[in-house]
Amino acid sequence: MLLKDITDLIESIAPLSYQESYDNSGLIIGNKNAAVEKALICLDITEEVLEEAIEKNCKLVISHHPLIFKGIKKLNDKNEVERIIVKAIQHNIAIYAAHTNLDNAEAGVNKIFAEKLNLKNVRKLQPKTNLLRKLVCFCPPSHAETVKIALFEAGAGHIGNYDSCSFNIAGEGSFRALDNASPFVGNINELHTENEIRIETVYPAWLESKILKALFNKHPYEEVAYDIYNLENQLNTVGSGVIGEVEETDELSFLQKLKTITNTKCIRHTALLGNAVKKVALCGGAGSFLIHDAIAMGADVFVTGDVKYHDFFEAEKHLIIADIGHYESEQFTKELLYSIISKKFPNFAVLISEKNTNPIHYL
Repeated sequence: MLLKDITDLIESIAPLSYQESYDNSGLIIGNKNAAVEKALICLDITEEVLEEAIEKNCKLVISHHPLIFKGIKKLNDKNEVERIIVKAIQHNIAIYAAHTNLDNAEAGVNKIFAEKLNLKNVRKLQPKTNLLRKLVCFCPPSHAETVKIALFEAGAGHIGNYDSCSFNIAGEGSFRALDNASPFVGNINELHTENEIRIETVYPAWLESKILKALFNKHPYEEVAYDIYNLENQLNTVGSGVIGEVEETDELSFLQKLKTITNTKCIRHTALLGNAVKKVALCGGAGSFLIHDAIAMGADVFVTGDVKYHDFFEAEKHLIIADIGHYESEQFTKELLYSIISKKFPNFAVLISEKNTNPIHYL
């Protein structure tokens, strides 16, 4: 198995274009064309985790949190990150991170957390914008259907629960083929008009090279006329946090169930309001930036981690904020990555780290 096969699979579900601007997801150490036989999955890469990878002969470590967030100018073993980098290179171990791209993905971190809480009718709490583009191309009627099918097969034309979406209108194009041209129709140095179909379809930006390759391969013209537009539309399947419905219960019972499912030692929460819990919002990791989105969408409880003191005041009796801890809210990510890889490559050895990398302890 090539390392590239594993990373391509993860990025087909969580494209790197989904990550936040501050993030450093992707292949951090290693050669994508290197052969790997075994991978170790973890939430954080620590020296203990790297030792585990060495002991178990795993030449690939897949982590949720990136090993490197900031620029590194020296490698002299002065801190854990530098020591891990040096040792990973010495032992020819590749390191890959799927962080906020996996957070934002439809089938990502928050999806599996929602499944653990048995949420129904799950949708994104804060959908992303500026991830969609529109392709417009002009094609002779004889080839229009072939071109459309190629675009759809490459990933264009998906809108919500619909695929093969396009808008098509007939018109007339004009062009003059110059001396060095090899026109599909028309003569050299003669103005030519041709009946054409204007094809419009949308696609996620990260598929652009694949979409254009399909267009150029199937379009008959020597010079393909096409336009690309950036769209500000929301991509409702991609974004931060999720919200869904639960079987109606009281607030204390929900919090007790939440504590049991996440095996957390402590839940910090705002005052109970005496309301029934029907709608729950959640965000793995640090999600306090979504408090107002959770309120706006009518959540009864918002579950996340790393909530600061003053952020709790933002609940303003609209909902309960429940902080279960950063690690606790993302712990199921290891299970998610294991499932993604093992289902696609059942004969590839993938292991979940036995190390608990949570740096926070409770007395």
